[in-house]
Amino acid sequence: MSPAVWPRESPLEERLLHVDPRKGRLRDARIADLPALLEPGDLLVVNDGATLPASLHGATERGAAVEVRLIGEVSEGRYSALLFGAGDWRTRTEDRPAPPALGPGDAVTFGDDLSAVIERVSPASPRLVEIAFRERGAPLWSALYRRGRPIQYAYVAAPLAIWHTQTRYASRPLCAELPSAGRPLVWGLLLELIRRGVRVASLTHAAGISSTGEAALDALLPLPERFDIPEETVAAVREAKARGRRVVAVGTTVTRALEGCAAQYGGELQAGPGVTDLVLHPGFRPRVVDGLLTGVHDPTESHFRLLEAFAPAPLLHRANSYAEEAGYLCHEFGDSYLVLS
Repeated sequence: MSPAVWPRESPLEERLLHVDPRKGRLRDARIADLPALLEPGDLLVVNDGATLPASLHGATERGAAVEVRLIGEVSEGRYSALLFGAGDWRTRTEDRPAPPALGPGDAVTFGDDLSAVIERVSPASPRLVEIAFRERGAPLWSALYRRGRPIQYAYVAAPLAIWHTQTRYASRPLCAELPSAGRPLVWGLLLELIRRGVRVASLTHAAGISSTGEAALDALLPLPERFDIPEETVAAVREAKARGRRVVAVGTTVTRALEGCAAQYGGELQAGPGVTDLVLHPGFRPRVVDGLLTGVHDPTESHFRLLEAFAPAPLLHRANSYAEEAGYLCHEFGDSYLVLS
C-alpha cells in the first residue's frame, strides 16, 4: 500500500473505511462522514498529547555523529532514547548505520545550549538507552525546541516542521511521534460531532516511537508508556457504559491508556497518571473500548495485529485488500479506518 508522503490540505476529504465487525461489512466514506457513523450518546476519546521535537542531532566527545530520538520521559530531564549513527530521516530506518559505542557517563552535545549524559544502556540493545539532560526547566525546553526536529521516516517527501506533527487539540508535549489517528479531526468536525450529541473527551498518552530499524527492538514495541486520565473522562466513560452507548477510541494510544488502566484496577477506570505495558493482540478482549478510529497500516506491520482485538483477521485482510485496490494511503498522514459495530 502506498504511503501518504506529506500532510494533506483537506483532512475532511481524506478517506475513511468503516469496518463493521458484527455485520462483516465495509463501507467507503470520508472523514467528514464521521458524525453520521456515530450516534448520539456515543463517546469519542482523543489523545491530547503534543508531539515533541524528539529527533536531536549531536556529537560525542570524540566528535562522532549521533542522532538521539527521544522515546519517553522517565522523570524531569531524563528520557529513554534510541541512538542512530550518522545520517538522517532520508535514509530508511533499517538502513541507518549503528551509533558509536556509548556507555554510562558518556556525553552527547547537541549545541552550546543542550547536552546530555548516557545514564543506562538497555541489555536488549546498545542503541536503547536512558539519557539525562544537563539542562532543566525552561532552558531545557527552549533548547529542545531550538535544536530538535520531529521524528520522520524516509517515505516523507520533505523535512517536517513541528506543526505538521500536532493534532488540533494538542496540549502537553509528551509524545515522541504524532498520535496520528487524531490528525484529521479538525475543529469544525469536532463541533459537528458535539452538535449531533456525540460526546468528546480527552486523555493524555505519551505515544512512543513506531520503528527502531532493528528487528529485535521492534519486537519489543510498544514500550511502557505514561498516561493521564482526567476525572471528567472517567465519568464520561462510565455514563456512556451505563446508557449502553459506545466508547470509540481515537487511535491505539487511547485504547492502550483506557484498557491498560482498566487492567490495573480490575476492569474499572481510575483517574490520574499511570504507566501501561499493555500490548493489544488478537486474543485481547477489550473491557472499555468498543471501537476505534485508526490510521491505515500495511498487514505486515505490528499495528495490523493490534486491530484483531476489535475485528476478525479475515475481515481486516478483506478491508486491507479493498483499501489497497481503492487507492487508500497509509502511515501517519494517510487515510483512516473506523472499526466499529
